[in-house]
Amino acid sequence: MIADFDYRPPDVPLKILFEDAHLLVLDKPAGLLSVPGKLEGRQDCLLSRLQAARWDALLVHRLDCDTSGVMIFARTKQAQGFLSQEFEKRRAQKTYIARVAGEMAEDSGHVDLPLCADWPNRPRQMVSPEGRPAQTDWQVIGRAPGETRLRLTPHTGRSHQLRVHMLALGHPILGDPIYATGPARDGHPRLMLHAETLSLHHPATGQRVEFAAPVPF
Repeated sequence: MIADFDYRPPDVPLKILFEDAHLLVLDKPAGLLSVPGKLEGRQDCLLSRLQAARWDALLVHRLDCDTSGVMIFARTKQAQGFLSQEFEKRRAQKTYIARVAGEMAEDSGHVDLPLCADWPNRPRQMVSPEGRPAQTDWQVIGRAPGETRLRLTPHTGRSHQLRVHMLALGHPILGDPIYATGPARDGHPRLMLHAETLSLHHPATGQRVEFAAPVPF
């Protein structure tokens, strides 16, 4: 098992991007758990902070602790069920921005590699023929010496999917404490992965809505 990390959640105010009677959309900061952790000292999380301000907030999905960006919560059990189905049936569409190590030769591509847990090294995930299907589209939006900026579109929602898929391409996400090594890991203050947009159907109107959070890096 990977050595436990030192949890120091950021002391920042809630960033509510949108709210109505049915849902809440927040910009989660990097370094804050989405939900309480199992270990002692891991109770501080975005869900608990939000429920302190909006008592009726209900969990729908999660982002990795180190990932920032758009995260949606429901305000009724009915909305929670509807929104959960949007994710489960893959009607929810998400894009992420990432900075990865190395300069990618191509301008776009598709990764189709199944993933499963690397049990001796949890929480690591790994590519495996016995894993669950996982697909990611990627597109270059910028290049700089020694790195590439990408827009990533996952078509499945596997744990650490974007991080492992980029590693499999030979371009780990910068600042990744689990999958990057050397300067690619240590030379950056955080994981350079941000949930930029989320679009899905509104639980009350059925209309498609999109939410976006500004990229902080």
